[in-house]
Amino acid sequence: MAKVVKFGGSSLADAKQIMKAAGIIKQDSDRRYVIVSAPGKRDSKDTKITDMLINCYELAAAKKDYSRVFNKIKKRYEDIVKGLRLRLSLEDEFKQIDKVLQENPYRDFAASRGEYLNSIIIARYLGYTWIDAAETVRFGKNGFLADETNALLEEKLKNIKHVVIAGFYGADAKGRIVTFSRGGSDITGSIVARAIKADIYENWTDVSGVLVADPHIIDNPKVIHTITYRELRELSYMGASVLHEDAIFPVRKAGIPINIRNTNKPDDEGTMIVESTCRIPEYTITGVAGKKGFAAVNIEKDMMNSEVGYCRKILSAFEDNDVNIEHMPSGIDTMTVIVHQEEFEGKEQRVLASIHKYTEFDQIDMESDLALIAVVGRGMKSQRGTASRIFAALSHAGVNIRMIDQGSSELNIIVAVAGEDFEVAIKAIYDIFVETRI
Repeated sequence: MAKVVKFGGSSLADAKQIMKAAGIIKQDSDRRYVIVSAPGKRDSKDTKITDMLINCYELAAAKKDYSRVFNKIKKRYEDIVKGLRLRLSLEDEFKQIDKVLQENPYRDFAASRGEYLNSIIIARYLGYTWIDAAETVRFGKNGFLADETNALLEEKLKNIKHVVIAGFYGADAKGRIVTFSRGGSDITGSIVARAIKADIYENWTDVSGVLVADPHIIDNPKVIHTITYRELRELSYMGASVLHEDAIFPVRKAGIPINIRNTNKPDDEGTMIVESTCRIPEYTITGVAGKKGFAAVNIEKDMMNSEVGYCRKILSAFEDNDVNIEHMPSGIDTMTVIVHQEEFEGKEQRVLASIHKYTEFDQIDMESDLALIAVVGRGMKSQRGTASRIFAALSHAGVNIRMIDQGSSELNIIVAVAGEDFEVAIKAIYDIFVETRI
């Protein structure tokens, strides 16, 4: 059996946390492929190494002195090496980083060095083989190259029993460093799991699994014990942030389950993320998540449904102005287009002009400062009255629903509410399905 284990920044923030992670790895001989992040915050007032490195890049690019921040980074790693009692010098690596910052600074290189340095340290501490992700994770002009990366990893790892690889970055064919978006170490772990055909991908973080709701809104929300890839995808897209949403695809394609675990509570079972399951969910809903910052364009026209191509013409107005559409609920004589408000505000008049050019309508108006909330769960399909319970909960909490949209899969229901009602709505939905179960 082979396991890929990925540890996040909070799990590797200092020597004490690294020793804790190493203990988890050594406890199970199947944990042979280790993906590491850069050191995260040691406390709420601390700064992540990656943020400090980006700060160095910004100063270097502006031809300003970055030595004070750079020396802080060096001191942080020196403390880690000393705390782990390693005979290891990173002086050559820091000289190389300094040289690039002085001669040819670029953001991706600077941002990736936190993972790069931490992976060297952890490989030495574990006694595992160290592999530079730049040698095996490949990017092209249009982004990540999945098939080429998979082939490189399969070849590189086939004769290595234990390995440490830095997350978050790779390189193009010329060796220039390229990073994933923030949180991309999750993606690295996922593609390594696919390449070695792992039995399981363990993602170790600072929470005991995926939570039913945002802990910043709900006090001590329940942990989801089992969730499907599709459910997690819906929740991740709407703001649930335990796992980078792009990390789902490589392991889903290979049928590899993900186990979200807590480094600080290693005995907790965490959350299993699977392709499919016959396990009956504990609650009707699996989770509730949402985001603020949306606007709605409402179009009304009598007999809209009988005019062939009307919706396409409306959508063309948004496409012509490079505005992404989030949702598009419609009725017989009405159509609503939900967009990200920040993206839309600078283009709204051009979009309206295009709608006038392409179509005739009876009325058009816009709403701003909306929040979208997704109620997700495979259990909703077999339970009657889920939508009515959502309506009842929001009505009881005094929240007005501006829009409702349900996918044909019956996996999720999305409602739009005023931004000021966002937290109240989340609490009301959580309460009716999880706490009181009315």
